[in-house]
Amino acid sequence: METIEILPGRLYQLGFEIGCVYLWCDPVELTLIDTGVAGSGPAIAEAIRGLGRDPGELRRVLLTHCHEDHTGSAAEIGGWNEGLVQVMAHRMDAPVIRGDQPMLLPVFDDAPAWERELWAAKPDLPAVPPARVDVELSEGDAVGFGGGARVVAVPGHTDGSAAFYLPGPRVLFTGDAVANVAGRTMLGVFNRDRARAIESLHRLAGLDARVAVFGHGEPITSGAAAALRAAAADTV
Repeated sequence: METIEILPGRLYQLGFEIGCVYLWCDPVELTLIDTGVAGSGPAIAEAIRGLGRDPGELRRVLLTHCHEDHTGSAAEIGGWNEGLVQVMAHRMDAPVIRGDQPMLLPVFDDAPAWERELWAAKPDLPAVPPARVDVELSEGDAVGFGGGARVVAVPGHTDGSAAFYLPGPRVLFTGDAVANVAGRTMLGVFNRDRARAIESLHRLAGLDARVAVFGHGEPITSGAAAALRAAAADTV
């Protein structure tokens, strides 16, 4: 795992072999966005200590959606600190995270052919234990980190995909609604509903984001809104 500082002392990307986890550092507490695949907890705790912080400062975990490379360690990390860590997810994906509903597969009917090929070649991931969801989120909800985050519903990748936007520092966590790979900002892949995913990309492009970070790919540290607008304009 590689730790990359995005905003000095505030935002870090924890890059795994598959996908990214993000750590937001407020003065007296920490917030984790996504948790990686099952078994990622020890590496995340080590990364926190490596930054001079304590895993005991973690107060909340935000899950952008229900897929196993994002929720795999939610049960483990949600058990840190004697239950003081709140696990939060959009209300539409919460039943899947809890194990009450099955994970639904992507629909490739109107996706490019290469997406189906990429899906067929993806590695098997560890089984995901059900995790509790303490707070079910909806569009426009406020979350108390980074000076005040708000929930942006971005359905399409999954029914309950959520992005998180910090208006103060103009930081956007897109989850898998958008990817930024090899210098290309693009619609995320493996969507349940491509048309809704495109609508969600346009929503995110309308935000005044300076920094954007993604479930997969490199962060954009300046000019994120322009990159998202260009990606939306190129997507049909």
